[in-house]
Amino acid sequence: MISVIQTNNAPAAVGPYSQGIRAGNTIYVSGQLAIDPATGDLYKGGDIKEETRLCLMNVKAILEAGGASLKDVVKCTVYIKDMNQFGLVNEVYAEVFGETKPARVCVEISKLPKDGNVEIDAIAVI
Repeated sequence: MISVIQTNNAPAAVGPYSQGIRAGNTIYVSGQLAIDPATGDLYKGGDIKEETRLCLMNVKAILEAGGASLKDVVKCTVYIKDMNQFGLVNEVYAEVFGETKPARVCVEISKLPKDGNVEIDAIAVI
């Protein structure tokens, strides 16, 4: 069974896609930017650590709406505009995931939607 995950605790999709999809016991979370769900505004404070934290909090909100948690995440993809900030992104990533660190890919890209600096998606199994 496939169902759409939608929550007001994470930003609305900025295109023709769902925040997340639950397929059986698997949840696929679309890439999350550092967008404030209440305002729809992208964080522009210049702190990549805060931006990363906001991305992960949006991932967490979607997971929770689908009946999962960060502990259920098996794989993430991190898209980053500047690989020189990789260490700072890793600090927050490690802090948020704690002992349960999922498999991951991190790639540097030239541009993200809304001109964000980092975007993170996730796959979880519950």
